[in-house]
Amino acid sequence: MPKVKRSRKPPPDGWELIEPTLDELDQKMREAETESHEGKRIVEALWPIFRIHHQRSRYIFDLFYKRKAISRELYDYCLKENIADKNLIAKWKKPGYENLCCLRCIQTRDTNFATNCVCRVPKTKLEEGKIVECVNCGCRGCSG
Repeated sequence: MPKVKRSRKPPPDGWELIEPTLDELDQKMREAETESHEGKRIVEALWPIFRIHHQRSRYIFDLFYKRKAISRELYDYCLKENIADKNLIAKWKKPGYENLCCLRCIQTRDTNFATNCVCRVPKTKLEEGKIVECVNCGCRGCSG
């Protein structure tokens, strides 16, 4: 199984602690990419990929900002090598976006009326018992 291409620069100290989890997420990503999409809508086939991407970025974010388990050098290396999504992490640091599922849900240019995605609407403002599912990533509510 080929490793993910990385720069010639060796990874910083602490890489061996996060590498098994990242390898496992890479394996899940490969399985999601090769999974059959028969009987699914076009957008539904991409939902597992968005979820794994979110999970990988959230893992790096939590290790650095919440648990303080990795160094700044390792965190910067992960962002530089595109292991984690730096734009998504930048949004997570802002108030109101702590649980954001993907960047497509806050882009207003992709919607009909220049609004956010339906998963960004608080559950208290929705009808009782109504199940909301985002068209972009399959999220069921990331506004909190």
